[in-house]
Amino acid sequence: MPTTVYYASDRVLTGAPDQVASYGADIQPPSVSTGLVYGTAFVSGIDIPNDQQGQIDSIQDTQTGSFAPDPAGDLANPGRDLLVFIHGFDNSFEDGITRAAFNRDWFAASGVTSADMAVIAFSWPSLGQIIGFPIPQSDYLRDQSMARSAGIHLMTFFANLEAPLKAARAAGFRTFLLAHSMGNLALESAVENWFLHGNGDAHLFDLAVLAAGDCPYDTFGQPNLTRLSGLTDLADRVAIYYSGDDHVLQLSYVVNLGVQRLGQDGPRNRADTAEFPPAQFRMVDASGFQDYDFDLMSSHQYYRLSPNCRASIIANIAPGAWA
Repeated sequence: MPTTVYYASDRVLTGAPDQVASYGADIQPPSVSTGLVYGTAFVSGIDIPNDQQGQIDSIQDTQTGSFAPDPAGDLANPGRDLLVFIHGFDNSFEDGITRAAFNRDWFAASGVTSADMAVIAFSWPSLGQIIGFPIPQSDYLRDQSMARSAGIHLMTFFANLEAPLKAARAAGFRTFLLAHSMGNLALESAVENWFLHGNGDAHLFDLAVLAAGDCPYDTFGQPNLTRLSGLTDLADRVAIYYSGDDHVLQLSYVVNLGVQRLGQDGPRNRADTAEFPPAQFRMVDASGFQDYDFDLMSSHQYYRLSPNCRASIIANIAPGAWA
């Protein structure tokens, strides 16, 4: 049975919204908050042991500005927990959607009943055409700019999700956020824009999982709710996964002129329990998670490829894990 992925995207369409090829690599203007495309994709061919994330079979229920009535109703009354996923650098539209489906399926395959979630993806316009090393610096910097620019659209996406997420939580279901790689940079911009635009505390998520974050390591502890300092006003708890053996982030460190990345050694002052209270933050050093086909490119994908890392993430989302 195909895996269902609800999604929103700020990619500029080049054709009909129910066609995968229509979702290009250009971004909607920052002022166009109602132009985001929402829809439901169905993904088949996922093979977790062989790292096959499948393909999109069809796209339905597309419209601009918000989810269509049927998916909106499904999300408000999902009958299970909800997972929101933000992809990273080097993901086409189809990559981002199928990766969301892959993540949903390995969550569900964990054996933890509550990890069988519905998934919602946000697809920002990464180029998604890099095959391997060396990564062209111009393409990396272009995606970095796109991720920052997507923040205001991601903020709008969160605002549209606020009502169904709160309805789901009121019905006893939990809500989770998973951001990977440069998706953390888009999240950083979204959180900052949330408060800059006058939005208050929302507590959208029970837990935000930040994996291999490709954003500056000092993103927390900033003044006036800037960057990710306001994330705990949107998520009750935050789990940060980092690895000193992440070769992609080592390259990002060089491209960013020596600015350490969040996913290299965690946030600045991560051992300070006053700044990062253990009741709200959990730091996970994933450097030792190499129990998979580990190489230059896959070192950045440990969060989904390493069985031990997957088990750690599932343990953090399990009911009562933070009690």
